[in-house]
Amino acid sequence: MGADTPAGRAAGSPSDDELLAAARRGDTAALETLLVRYQPHLYRFGLRMCGNVDDAGDVAQESLISMARSVRDFRGDSSVSSWLYTIARRFCIKKRRRSKFAPAREESLDTPGTGAGQHLADPRPNPEQAATNRELATALTHAIDALEPSQREVLVLRDVEGLSALEVARILGLSVEAVKSRLHRARVAVREELAPALGRPVIAPPRGALCPDVMTLFSQHLEGEIDPSVCATMEAHLAQCHHCRAACESLKRTLALCRATPAPDLPVFARESVRDAIRVFLGAAASVAFLQPRDSLGSYVHAGSLGRV
Repeated sequence: MGADTPAGRAAGSPSDDELLAAARRGDTAALETLLVRYQPHLYRFGLRMCGNVDDAGDVAQESLISMARSVRDFRGDSSVSSWLYTIARRFCIKKRRRSKFAPAREESLDTPGTGAGQHLADPRPNPEQAATNRELATALTHAIDALEPSQREVLVLRDVEGLSALEVARILGLSVEAVKSRLHRARVAVREELAPALGRPVIAPPRGALCPDVMTLFSQHLEGEIDPSVCATMEAHLAQCHHCRAACESLKRTLALCRATPAPDLPVFARESVRDAIRVFLGAAASVAFLQPRDSLGSYVHAGSLGRV
């Protein structure tokens, strides 16, 4: 998911910036469409960070309402997605401080079975593939659950939600360098936890000068942090070292699994609660006409779309 292109955005539909501009002019249909677009992504973020369906639904609802209230004040210093995840993160922190569902260990912000990889790859896999997908989903959830909180939120925002390192830095109030440092450690840790499920051994620490820390180097390569000469040296090493080549391949697959995890649907009760709260805020409960498009975006947005989320 790109910063301005959430997964699920229909081809030809207006961009976040177009919808935001229309919403700031008073077009409630454009605002509704923008809220609906991000609803599942904020729910997933809340679910991953709070570890509870009720709390995640609250985070999504409160974040969207907060966004709607302040839409006219948004200065555009960041992308819409960065703005929304910043809001959602604040609500996650508040929710964890007072939630009865907060786990005993502060390190665990996720719960097995509700996080990453609930629906992977083939939408209609054969029974054997379905069983493999379930095993990978469970393993990925546990691997992310095992991360320190500071590493987990970086991994979720960068590799699951698809934000850039710069956007993640702005959301968390960190430098880009700090974000990337946490990200590299998180990626390697998740890969090591996931290795048995991927059929790969957990890679041993680098063996002196013979084997460099290829997984960290590969992660740095993905973030554009190593120069061509270092990249060439690493590629030469991988060409002759099956052990390190297999490690990099498993890291690639780990990241692919993170990115392939779709945003989950809200449970019916949470979806209805969010829908009703947004409708009340927009003042649309009493008049469907109030949600009709008012400008050139009218061909893309429709009254009542919240009911079809």
